[in-house]
Amino acid sequence: MASDECTGKSSWPELVGVEGTVAADTIKKENPHITTVSIVVEGSSVTTDYVTTRVRVWVNKNGIVTRVPIIG
Repeated sequence: MASDECTGKSSWPELVGVEGTVAADTIKKENPHITTVSIVVEGSSVTTDYVTTRVRVWVNKNGIVTRVPIIG
């Protein structure tokens, strides 16, 4: 059962402008409680549910992070 509270680091503003795969690896290293890091291309549809063990890394068509990755 997942907790309703986030544990550890919850946002990564320093990753905006970084390659998406590098950002995903950084997130996994910096918060071991995150079980899912998804790279999502801008304009893609995603679910609106909030998951405390998930981070979405939004990237442009060149694979560069365009939004601050946050837990959710």
